[in-house]
Amino acid sequence: MDIKTYLKEKRALVDTFLKTHFASGLLPAILSDPMAYSIFAGGKRIRPVLALAAYEACGRTADEIVPFASALELIHTYSLIHDDLPAMDNDDLRRGKPTSHKVYGEGMAILAGDALLTEAFYLLSSHSHDCSTVRSSAVLKIVREVAMAAGAHGMVAGQAEDIQAEGTGQDGEHLAFIHTHKTGALITASVRMGAILANAGKRRIGSLTRYGENIGFAFQIVDDILDIKGNSAELGKPTGSDERKKKLTYPGLYGIEPSMRKAEELVRGALDALGDFSDAADPLREIARYLLQRTN
Repeated sequence: MDIKTYLKEKRALVDTFLKTHFASGLLPAILSDPMAYSIFAGGKRIRPVLALAAYEACGRTADEIVPFASALELIHTYSLIHDDLPAMDNDDLRRGKPTSHKVYGEGMAILAGDALLTEAFYLLSSHSHDCSTVRSSAVLKIVREVAMAAGAHGMVAGQAEDIQAEGTGQDGEHLAFIHTHKTGALITASVRMGAILANAGKRRIGSLTRYGENIGFAFQIVDDILDIKGNSAELGKPTGSDERKKKLTYPGLYGIEPSMRKAEELVRGALDALGDFSDAADPLREIARYLLQRTN
């Protein structure tokens, strides 16, 4: 299969939904504009696409859960807005455009991020009746899943550890915590979302969880490598920021080549986790391979 075409098609589903939602007039303009600025600045929509692909791997049709999957992009974008703030990573560019606080000011950027995070849970909880194939009990489960992955038990904990580890020369245990929480938790939750909404059994959910954990870790390792070897124009932000900020990263601790081998090992583990799935899981398989080859 052509994974680039698949990603493009699924991204279009997500973008169409989000554009319709932002054009609905439900959000006040004072917040809608800065929220939309960051949402539509670009991005591959990997987290929503993973949810859609996992749903398909369980024998369902992706179109049925687009509102739920789209909520993941709101959470991811909120995290980027806050990551870019002067008090965090202090970045001027994101996806090739000025960061939110450079355009709207720090206060409004913080509020735009807050609004995106809470709007995500509005989407998760308000579209269950529009998707006849989804059980209300499954919606409750994914709300909990996403809350655990996005907050103090997941992404925010990883971000806090990431800040605390700057310049400290911490060990691999701290690094693994950062990667599995800051990046891996929401990616794993995205995959699990698709499986839970498809009413998959425990065995399938377990397999997809292992897949998500492996690609989540691999994704961040590749991100760390791209910050050293990547092209700034393709990345949409300056390279070398991790080294300047003395971030705890995989290549910084182990070197580039060992880091790439670790990422490859994790992707093999992700593919192995899908061993009992049919070709309906091929998009997930190709996404895992794509993560090793991506340039942004």
